[in-house]
Amino acid sequence: MTSVTVRSEQACFGGTIGFYSHASTETGTEMKFSVFVPPNASARPLPALYFLAGLTCTEETFMMKAHALRHAAEFGLVLIAPDTSPRGLGLPGEEDGWDFGTGAGFYLDAEAEPWKRNYRMYSYVTKELPALIDANFPVAAERRGVFGHSMGGHGALVAALKNPQAYRSVSAFAPICNPVAVPWGEKAFGNYLGADRAHWSAWDASELLKQGSRFPGPILVDQGMKDQFLAPQLRPDALQAAAEGAGQELVLRQHDGYDHSYWFIQTFIEDHLKWHAERLCA
Repeated sequence: MTSVTVRSEQACFGGTIGFYSHASTETGTEMKFSVFVPPNASARPLPALYFLAGLTCTEETFMMKAHALRHAAEFGLVLIAPDTSPRGLGLPGEEDGWDFGTGAGFYLDAEAEPWKRNYRMYSYVTKELPALIDANFPVAAERRGVFGHSMGGHGALVAALKNPQAYRSVSAFAPICNPVAVPWGEKAFGNYLGADRAHWSAWDASELLKQGSRFPGPILVDQGMKDQFLAPQLRPDALQAAAEGAGQELVLRQHDGYDHSYWFIQTFIEDHLKWHAERLCA
C-alpha cells in the first residue's frame, strides 16, 4: 500500500478537512490532494466525490473557495480534490505560461516527449488516486462521482464518458467542452499529444459522444453567460449538439450574469452536491 503523508488536518463542520501527499507512480512525482470527510464517517463507508479543478489551481483551491464543505457534511459525501498537474519536473516550457505545463495537466495521458513519462493526470485521477483513497479513507468504492470546473470540467466529462462503469454521477461547471477546436485545447493537445489531431479526439467529451461513448445517467452542466471564455474556449453548444446527436441526456443550465469565477461555483455548488448525493447516496 502506498503510504500517505499527512500535511495537515483540521476539524470542519463536524468532520475533517485534510491535506495530504504521496509518491505517485503515474506521474513519478510527489502528488498532493485534499480530502473532506464528513461527520459520522466511522459508521459506514460513504460515497466519494472527486472534484477536478481548473487551470492554475491546486488541491487547495476548491476546498477553500467553493463553499462546498457544509453541504458535503449535510449530504454525507467525502470530497476529494487532487492537484492539477505534476510539479517541479523542470521540463523545458513547463513554466512558460499559465495554460500549459504546471497547473495545466488537462487530465489526459501525454503521448509526446518530454511529457509522456510524467504528465499522466488521466490515469492518476481515474486509477491511482481512487485506489489510494479507497485504501486509506472511509469511502464506498462502488459509489463514486466526479465533477469539475473549466479544464477540470473537461476532465470530469472525459473521465465519466471513458469509464461509465466507474462513476455513478457526473457534473461540470463551465467545462471546456470541445478542446480540439479551441485555443486552450489546441495548445495543450498539440504539445502533450503531438501534431497528429487523430489522437486528440479521445480526450474531448464532444468527440467521444460522436464516437459512441455514453454515460448511463444524465450529465449536469452549469454555464455562466457572462463568462469571458464562453465563446472562444468553452463551447457548450458543441457538447449540446453532440449529446443530442448521441441521445445522451444532458442538463445544460445557462445563467445570465455569471462569469467563470468561484463566485459562480459558490452560487450553484449546493445544486451540484445535491445532484451527486441523489445518485450516490440512494
